[in-house]
Amino acid sequence: MTGTVAVTGVTGFIGKHIVDNLLSRGFTVRALTRTAHKPSTNTLAWIQGALEDQDSLAELVSGVEYVVHCAGQVRGHNEQTFTNCNVTGSIRLMQAAKESGSCKRFLFISSLAARYPELSWYANSKYVAEQKLSTMASTISLGIFRPTAVYGPGDKELKPLFSWLLRGVLPRLGTPEARLSFLHVNDLAEAVSQWLIAGQSPVHPYELCDGVTGGYNWKRLQEIGAAVRNGRVRLIGIPLPLLKLIADVSMLSSYLARKEPMLTHSKIRELTHQDWSASNKSLSEYINWFPKISLEHALREGLF
Repeated sequence: MTGTVAVTGVTGFIGKHIVDNLLSRGFTVRALTRTAHKPSTNTLAWIQGALEDQDSLAELVSGVEYVVHCAGQVRGHNEQTFTNCNVTGSIRLMQAAKESGSCKRFLFISSLAARYPELSWYANSKYVAEQKLSTMASTISLGIFRPTAVYGPGDKELKPLFSWLLRGVLPRLGTPEARLSFLHVNDLAEAVSQWLIAGQSPVHPYELCDGVTGGYNWKRLQEIGAAVRNGRVRLIGIPLPLLKLIADVSMLSSYLARKEPMLTHSKIRELTHQDWSASNKSLSEYINWFPKISLEHALREGLF
């Protein structure tokens, strides 16, 4: 069973992979983009607009059976920046989907960070968006995915960490005992398509990771890096005061460049949290999806 899927965030790292997977499964995709008009094909139509533009959202979802909401704000200098996009934008898209009269299923790509909304502006915005969409969904079947740290081809956030690891240096954020988890973008994209074709599942947030029970600690990452590169890896802790200083520099440089910063004091609380382990058990039970790419395999094969 296939159909037409409206997708936001298509020009981003995760969105590109989701669209590629949908097209390979035989879906037709309608993609929202801020940039100038792009040439459409029989299976991929571009809709110029943004989450702030209700008219373009109405055009995006007109006649579609499914919506995959992948767009999101990950950088910002204050809480309102995240709220405007991640909360208000999500509400607008759900409203458009309801008014279309054709949308049957709506998948919101949230984040594992939403498990702890008190940690950061980003985490709170994703959590609030989940709550708002759950209230609004009504007759539309809503899915909420909470992927952990996603990496893969095209990723710019985790690639530097893995590149340093394979050079023999692993910068550690937070305590040595902190639990981490990861998810390859191809596995996430596969889960999205699988959710669309699976039967309806209960509405609650589903965690996604690579399936490693309990996740990883920094020592385990060090061991994996050493095994892959067949050489020693130095684990270097980054003191919290230094992290905060780096955040201050990031904030200032972003302000001068008139760009939104990635690293802020709010983000540091998220990055240094003790427990980012996750479990796929609940999602796998409902949609028969299982991740295939482990972190060690990805590092060995250069899939990052």
